[in-house]
Amino acid sequence: MKTIINILLLTVVCTMACNKDLLEKKPLTEYMEEDVWRDPNLVQAYVNDLYPKMRHGFNEVMLASMTDEARFIHNYGTTTSVTEAMSPEDLGALNLFGEWDKHYKAIRNCNIFFEMVGSAKDLSAEQRKRLTGEVHFLRAYFYHMLVKYWGGVPLVKQIFKLTDGEAMLIPRNSFEECVQYIVDECDSAMALLPEAHDRDNTGRATRFAAMALKSRMLLYAASDLFNRGGNTNNPEWGYVQVDQAARTARWQKAKAAALELMNTGAFALYKPTASAVDNYTRVFLDKNNSEIIFCKYFNKQQLGTSHDLYNGPNGYHNWGGNVPLENFVEGYQMEDGTDFSWANPAMAAKPYEKRDPRFYATILYNGVKWKKRPSDAVGLDPVGVIQTGRYEKRNGANIEVVNGLDTRQGPIENWNGSYTGYYLRKFMDINLDAQFFRGDQSWPFFRYAEILLNYAEASMELGEEGEARTIINEVRTRGGMPALGTSVTGAELERMYRYERRYELAFEEHRYFDARRWLIAETVFSGPAKAIEIYGKLNPDTLLYTYKVLTNGVQERKFTRKHYLLPIMAEEIRRNSKMTPNPGY
Repeated sequence: MKTIINILLLTVVCTMACNKDLLEKKPLTEYMEEDVWRDPNLVQAYVNDLYPKMRHGFNEVMLASMTDEARFIHNYGTTTSVTEAMSPEDLGALNLFGEWDKHYKAIRNCNIFFEMVGSAKDLSAEQRKRLTGEVHFLRAYFYHMLVKYWGGVPLVKQIFKLTDGEAMLIPRNSFEECVQYIVDECDSAMALLPEAHDRDNTGRATRFAAMALKSRMLLYAASDLFNRGGNTNNPEWGYVQVDQAARTARWQKAKAAALELMNTGAFALYKPTASAVDNYTRVFLDKNNSEIIFCKYFNKQQLGTSHDLYNGPNGYHNWGGNVPLENFVEGYQMEDGTDFSWANPAMAAKPYEKRDPRFYATILYNGVKWKKRPSDAVGLDPVGVIQTGRYEKRNGANIEVVNGLDTRQGPIENWNGSYTGYYLRKFMDINLDAQFFRGDQSWPFFRYAEILLNYAEASMELGEEGEARTIINEVRTRGGMPALGTSVTGAELERMYRYERRYELAFEEHRYFDARRWLIAETVFSGPAKAIEIYGKLNPDTLLYTYKVLTNGVQERKFTRKHYLLPIMAEEIRRNSKMTPNPGY
């Protein structure tokens, strides 16, 4: 049976005359399988079409809202995903992230490539080598996405036809087998890919991208979630700790993979200015900076991002979608490295002063100067200051209480407002118009800070605390925070490492996986999503602010043991008799 392959063309120009064989012509946007492999341009287009299958993070619902970082202000299944209600019949919003069906379709297209590329005509040796390396990387990436959510999954390495029947029903491989397969694919990609591409191929996978993916996968493989104890006959988690030597070997592999990339000297933490706030902000705005290993590029004249529209304040006619939780905000340390506490009167009186510089690059909070308001609101706020509280205002001899412009009861838009008193700042460009619809920020699939933190974690777990502390301090001091001293060891070093990973990589789709692999999600993802209530009282003509942490009415959440892995969907189990469910479902 022949396969029809659909390829998106940038421009299709056709002139059709009325003749009798019109209906016998192939559509110009469809190519029979043999057509693709006869034309090197179509082979290139076939591989190009695999890249959009890599789901970036600039979507309306962010993975952060499935964690203790944020809440999505609408539903879209998010309530199901953060409560015990998630089931094999309904993954809620997590359907938007795991994407079982989409990833397996992409894997099938990778498999088709490997089956057919040997017969492709007129491909130069260099083209064939590069494209083969890219598809090895892409297949590894798609599998790594599946195993991050579900653990061991079926490794499909061949192409099935509809007539293959029972052969298409394959069981799940263990997590260990999946990890090894992904690592092998990364190694294959590394052997074939260049370290960089020319200008015409910017945005394609490189050897460094494959190295970064290998580092991430091996870090996850060594983590607590997949090393719970037991023996190889215990299928509950797939990849279990047989003995301490096996666990140590896994951490050694994770460390070596990160170090291999570090030793290339190709990347560095980005520090273009003397300002820690500006440096952290610009990591996500400046193109081709020293920290970005592999990213998704956007062009706002074509397929730009809508990140600002999705998440900006409603007082700017944006949608305020994924709003940071007080649970997350209160975790930012003070600039001197001490912990913030609402129980400290001085801190509670001025909670947004002298915090970790990354706070100011990540969070929009009450009173911070932001963009110029849109034309219908600039009269209410000529400066452009975020207003998420309630304030006393003189009206002649009387005092009235007004709602801030960026609240859900504000005068500009009384919908789309924050439930928590905060909005997201990260990835946004203050120089763009307030009513911003398309941006050209790049989504960082891999950046150097992650690799450094991977190395530090593996070193720490191997008992090499001095080495771990040195690397943690590289990330920490770039963020404007004081270095950890030699007295920071043991449990305190682990706590500070996890702090750095949480706040350095915030909103980059790491927290969901980190809390699960550390087996802390039952604690940090459960309980109330918290908010801040702000009131400005005139005294006599100056506003004095009071802050109250709200623990009721924002969103109740519950993460249980079974949620450490997503449920295999019921429809998958129904159509594949060899598919086994994850524990607890």
